[in-house]
Amino acid sequence: MEKILVLDFGGQYNQLIARRVRDNNVYAEIKPYTANLEEIKSENYKGIIFTGGPNSVYDMSSPHYDKEILSLNIPVLGICYGCQLICYMRGGKVETADLSEYGKIDMSVDKKDSVLFENVPDSVVWMSHTDRITQVPNGFEITAHSDNCPVAAMENTDENIYAVQFHPEVTHSEFGDKILSNFIFNVCGCKGDWKMESFIDNTVDSLRDKIGNKKVVLGLSGGVDSSVAAALLSKAVGNQLTCVFVDQGLMRKDEGDFVENTFTKLFDMNFVRVNCGDEFISKLKGVVDPEEKRKIIGTEFYNVFWNKIREEANGGFFAQGTIYPDCIESGKGDADKIKTHHNKVKMPDDIKFDDVIEPLCDLFKDEVRKVGELLGIPKELVWRQPFPGPGLGVRIIGEITDEKVKILQDADAVLRDEIKRSGIEQQLSQFFAVLTDVKTVGVMGDHRTYDNLIAIRAVTTDDFMTADFAKIPYDILARVSNRIINECTGVNRVVYDITSKPPGTVEWA
Repeated sequence: MEKILVLDFGGQYNQLIARRVRDNNVYAEIKPYTANLEEIKSENYKGIIFTGGPNSVYDMSSPHYDKEILSLNIPVLGICYGCQLICYMRGGKVETADLSEYGKIDMSVDKKDSVLFENVPDSVVWMSHTDRITQVPNGFEITAHSDNCPVAAMENTDENIYAVQFHPEVTHSEFGDKILSNFIFNVCGCKGDWKMESFIDNTVDSLRDKIGNKKVVLGLSGGVDSSVAAALLSKAVGNQLTCVFVDQGLMRKDEGDFVENTFTKLFDMNFVRVNCGDEFISKLKGVVDPEEKRKIIGTEFYNVFWNKIREEANGGFFAQGTIYPDCIESGKGDADKIKTHHNKVKMPDDIKFDDVIEPLCDLFKDEVRKVGELLGIPKELVWRQPFPGPGLGVRIIGEITDEKVKILQDADAVLRDEIKRSGIEQQLSQFFAVLTDVKTVGVMGDHRTYDNLIAIRAVTTDDFMTADFAKIPYDILARVSNRIINECTGVNRVVYDITSKPPGTVEWA
């Protein structure tokens, strides 16, 4: 199988690079910059991509690599920090720029016959750098520039080494996909014969080899990620899999019954449901900090989970539906931690498993959905709205109570019903209601009210790394607002969140 190596130097977009390579039907895998050179030599990679990173190449404490990697006769593409690293390794000059570049920048292509820039005109690219190349190494020529970056791209065609200062992997770079595909096919000579079916077959075979005749336990939330993980594991080992569904009382309206009915019919597995809403509400009493709530919900989930299956946990494996955004936002490598995810909370010390299995940890949400469809999971489930592990606990701002859960469940049900009726559901990547910790004055009939404010959040995105608020028509928003206020006790005002990601996150807490 042809492979591209993404050598990770600690930037936020590293997994996104691998995802873009896979979009071209070429398998990509990520290794840290600490990977052994001999290991890289042995893998027969068709190409190597150096990722971006937050450091300066002339800082000796920053990530560097053996210069010999540029002499392996394997095509190399350096991105951002990776571009500067190639320059540094080959004796060029990298210096702090007089003016940093962040965001969308106009780039001019200087070498029109460059194989990397084939069919790529002068265009907008996404820059994010403080340092810049001021002198290219011997054997390299400048292929693109911007007003404040004299070397936006450079190449050494004799050695098949290419470098760009910008980020072609993000959607903000207009011809970024074309630049990457030029590298993959025109430079590396890949054929593009890796398909998602290959991922499924390889993953199932790998799971069978790893698990053998042992048991596997999976915490099943009923969301897309854990559902697809369950389907892969069920396909691999059948009823060796036990899925434990912890209904912590923070699900969407009527969701517990839906999950049970769906999974007892779809999969060959052992299904166990635990109803423990009162326990969770009790543990959360008085807690308002969102990070603390996440930790309490995550820890309590695992406590309930282990208490239920402890008698079965005699070795074997613990499986999770972790996908890449869970990893990067919880902090991975040199990336900053944005928030803690439920499946990143430490397990109880007295529980011992042979290993943790995360069959989806290299996939983005849309790739997970593709796998689900190929596995035969019904569309209704595969395209369900993303739902956080802590449930409505992160959509209730402030203290969580039974009353607040009921209000939010009702409001969220109205929103989902109206969006479905309107026919725009497939245009939205995610949408949900938030119960804010705010009360406002209102008038209903002849009476003054002082009730809760519901916020509506809806976003569009390709990868959930960045997102924009959805441009929902006003008439739909008006119907949502009217129904929530009229049908949901304790609500007298509805607002719409128009914050992008970044600076905001998709969830409110």
